[in-house]
Amino acid sequence: MKKSETKKSGINKRRNFLKKAGMATAGAVAATTLSAPHVKAQKTIKWRLQTYAGPALAAHVIKPSIDAFNKVANGEMVIELYTADQLVPTGELFRAMQKGTIDAVQSDDDSIAAPTDVSVFGGYFPFATRYSLDVPVLFNQYGLREIWEEAYGEVENVKWLSAGAWDPCHFNTVNPIRSLADLKGLRVFTFPTAGKFLSRFGVIPVTLPWEDIEVAVQTGELDGIAWSGITEDYTVGWADVTNYFLTNNISGAWIGSYFANEERWNAIPAHLQELFKLCMDSSHYYRQYWYWGGEADLRTNGTKLKLTSIPDAEWATVEAEALKFWDEIAAKSPRSAKVVGIFKKYNEVMAKAGRPYRY
Repeated sequence: MKKSETKKSGINKRRNFLKKAGMATAGAVAATTLSAPHVKAQKTIKWRLQTYAGPALAAHVIKPSIDAFNKVANGEMVIELYTADQLVPTGELFRAMQKGTIDAVQSDDDSIAAPTDVSVFGGYFPFATRYSLDVPVLFNQYGLREIWEEAYGEVENVKWLSAGAWDPCHFNTVNPIRSLADLKGLRVFTFPTAGKFLSRFGVIPVTLPWEDIEVAVQTGELDGIAWSGITEDYTVGWADVTNYFLTNNISGAWIGSYFANEERWNAIPAHLQELFKLCMDSSHYYRQYWYWGGEADLRTNGTKLKLTSIPDAEWATVEAEALKFWDEIAAKSPRSAKVVGIFKKYNEVMAKAGRPYRY
């Protein structure tokens, strides 16, 4: 056989081998494809979260963190954010979340009528805090976190997630306040527990939907608001309808929390739970500097509200009355007594520590 014929024969053999191998591989792939089970694409988890805050305020106190969550979740989960009273009235938020009408809530315990003995301490518990940093320290170093977890552990289908600080509680009013006598007869929008305390000084607490407050001041239905610090007054438009800001406050920081429907919380993967925890912390951090800087800046540079003060000696009677109020609340349950005991211990430590903790 010639050399060229031998070479040609070898090439043909290799071609036949490769052809058979290719057919076998294609057959194996086809068999695998036919026998493989159908895998469904993972469905995006969707939550509806409603905050206590109206649109202008929500843009700061929660929206940045929810936007970050939705971005990092990368399509696995999307949280739709709703503002005050948008889906359900604020007073019905807790029940709506418990039933699963909505999945999560950002609010203080007091405003949403949470059925626990610690709800009275959410929002503005009179003189419990002096500065916003007091709140995370109380929850993470003085035991309030464990107490809140215990209290909400007794409530069906609700998961308490985290607490953080907001702004201090001041009066902004149509007419000036320069003494305790000026509080008598004032119709004021405020929180339930704060309202109960302030009524001891003649204040008339008024409950209205958040979005109606500005108009209620303009029509004379309200004389003022004791719901926030000066940052919120400017942010939400209340500085446009009131004239004065009282520098004395009944609390240095609002205590607000995140809650979730427990079934919905347990249904999401552990890594998304952890992501949500991180985003709550980012929200807490944002508020720390947004409020702290805003309060000082608008007191000194704001042009819409004139500052007034009640003399320290006169205001001391309000602080003394707060301690009586604490003892009344402590008598309601052993757990309430435990919380009040922590507030007393904490404030004693801060007072002994002196500057910059207390003056």
